[in-house]
Amino acid sequence: MEAIRYVERLNSHYRSQGFQPYQWTINHDAPLTPLSRPLNQCRIAMLTSGGVSRCDAQPFNPQARNDLRLDVFESEALPGCLVINDDYYDHRDADRDINCIFPVERLRELSAQGVIGSISPHHYSGFMGRIYTRSTVVNEAAPALARRLQEDRVDAAALVPA
Repeated sequence: MEAIRYVERLNSHYRSQGFQPYQWTINHDAPLTPLSRPLNQCRIAMLTSGGVSRCDAQPFNPQARNDLRLDVFESEALPGCLVINDDYYDHRDADRDINCIFPVERLRELSAQGVIGSISPHHYSGFMGRIYTRSTVVNEAAPALARRLQEDRVDAAALVPA
């Protein structure tokens, strides 16, 4: 069996849509910041890229390009108030149980069990993909999210990709 040449196929696909060759991010080092206290004393936030939004909010446009929208949820948001707007993955299971892609109830359980110290007052949904302006993410969107996490005194974030 021949390996799928994913990067070549992806580059070819985007060139056919008129995009310049993609400049892949290459990290020669990755900063690792150890937790400053034990996990059972840390405040945790969550970020999903699964296209989750509130039922009463404008849905994500799964076909949008360079959509840097970031939805903010109060940590008390009930799973029944959330919906998935993404067509790049099969989310039938997550439609039945949002915790598959936005495990807010699992996070609450970990807090109640004392595994984590507390839950951030806010969680996030965004960075859905189809973002071709990497520099905007690196220089603007990600630092803006980091500032919000700092304002909420978050020690660590659970990243839940779609």
